[in-house]
Amino acid sequence: MFCYQCEQTAHGTGCVDRGTCGKTAEVAALQDVLLRRAMGLSVCALALARAGHPLVALDAFVENALFTTVTNVNFDADSLESLIGEANRLLAESRDAVGRAGLRNALFGPALAEGSTDRQALLVEAAEIGIDARRQNAGVDVVGLQELLTYGIKGMAAYAHHARILGRHSAQVNSFIHEALEALAKPVVAMDQLLALNLRCGEASLAVLALLDEANTGAMGNPEPTSVLMGHKPGKAILVSGHDLRDLASLLEQTAGRGINVYTHGEMLPAHGYPELKKHSHLVGHFGGAWQDQQRDFAAFPGAILMTTNCLMPPREAYSGRLFTSGVVASPDILHAPDHKFDAVIAAALAAPGFQEASPDRRHTVGFGHHAVTSVAGDVVAAVKSGALKHFLLIGGCDAATAGRSYYSDLAAAAPKDWAVLTLGCGKFRVIDRVEGNIGGLPRLLDMGQCNDAYSAIKVAGALAEAFGVGLNELPLSLVLSWYEQKAVTVLLALLHLGVRNIRIGPKLPAFVTPAILKVLVDNFNVMAIGTVEGDLAAMGAAA
Repeated sequence: MFCYQCEQTAHGTGCVDRGTCGKTAEVAALQDVLLRRAMGLSVCALALARAGHPLVALDAFVENALFTTVTNVNFDADSLESLIGEANRLLAESRDAVGRAGLRNALFGPALAEGSTDRQALLVEAAEIGIDARRQNAGVDVVGLQELLTYGIKGMAAYAHHARILGRHSAQVNSFIHEALEALAKPVVAMDQLLALNLRCGEASLAVLALLDEANTGAMGNPEPTSVLMGHKPGKAILVSGHDLRDLASLLEQTAGRGINVYTHGEMLPAHGYPELKKHSHLVGHFGGAWQDQQRDFAAFPGAILMTTNCLMPPREAYSGRLFTSGVVASPDILHAPDHKFDAVIAAALAAPGFQEASPDRRHTVGFGHHAVTSVAGDVVAAVKSGALKHFLLIGGCDAATAGRSYYSDLAAAAPKDWAVLTLGCGKFRVIDRVEGNIGGLPRLLDMGQCNDAYSAIKVAGALAEAFGVGLNELPLSLVLSWYEQKAVTVLLALLHLGVRNIRIGPKLPAFVTPAILKVLVDNFNVMAIGTVEGDLAAMGAAA
């Protein structure tokens, strides 16, 4: 085993025995094999597409295969083995289609693998294709760029999955995912080609973020500023964590009139701003904090719990039997609710005691997506021109339990009172209650949504740049990002595609970014690690 795809990787270098996330070496190996099968399917898909015979049936499977290998999604070796078996079947069918089209010579590498279903054979295969083996053959810099691209498309696949289940998909997005996987399937790709692919991944990442925004707002309406109870009410209860709005919508429909209150957790907090979700009166509030607090939060929650996407942690006995997964999420210790059907979740909620009394009435306002903010852009521009609003500070991204993340809370608290603070992702829990007051009729703290909603921040920045007649890098805007897993890489690549400079990243830089790769990022985009709160604020333009 060798895995360094998340920020918490052991010793800042790589997990080698067991993932910090909790995945076993066996699970990690099977994920590597599944990724390799996805490469083979993409080689077949592109061979047919280039000959005018697109095989779009592979798109959804490849998306899901990639999403399955994102951190904190799938811990279940049996389900991974089943997915590999399905990939083997699709590969055989795809090779046949390629052969019938007279294109067999276009296939190579993983597209030609017959594919075993024997667990031990799969583990042997994994050792031959893993990061360690590739670094010995190609070197750390080439493999680092390969992994940067891999994590970019893993995040893209997660966003594309969310859009697809809401009825939206993109030929551009799927085509690039296949192209990237085809390049990764080759034994050697030159550094300059990999750099170019990573920058193109940024372009495709922007496209998938726009796609997901269209899917979410098309199905759920444009988010509206909404005050959310950060607590609970008496009654039976279900807690929904993860990111998936479709699952939450289905659960709300299935619990209507059942006497069950539904709460959000973690990155589901922004769901309260969507008109089609908040119309359900039994969506009553938000319980707990960010994803890394779930073992404490879930144990304290007296009802059923549904984990809809990534961010799952190994479960504790305290909530065994009350925790369910859906979609691509899987763990050998957790019951799975299939196909958006939540009868078992509802039954568990009715059997649990629920809350006996109400919590204090603490509130947080969500719903400042690009539609809400740009609708008052004139007021924002006037506040800037009058001098009331001096700067925009975006603090957001993936949160985690590692040391150094108090920096983000301290940064928010220390931001000058004439600065507006934008936040998104579960990084918002580091800044909630740290920013008070209003500027120009708007709260100083603007919660723009999930990490899935990064497109909102991009749209708002673009609208402000247009209003002031300047480029993005000339705006009074600073971006300070926290990263944990692969979707953060996707967002970063999208920002780099737009040419955004001076992005600060923490709490530490990714292990797969070697000194040579970092030099390219610094030279071209001035990407930098976070420093001290005082030093960074001064560099952003705060008065001493």
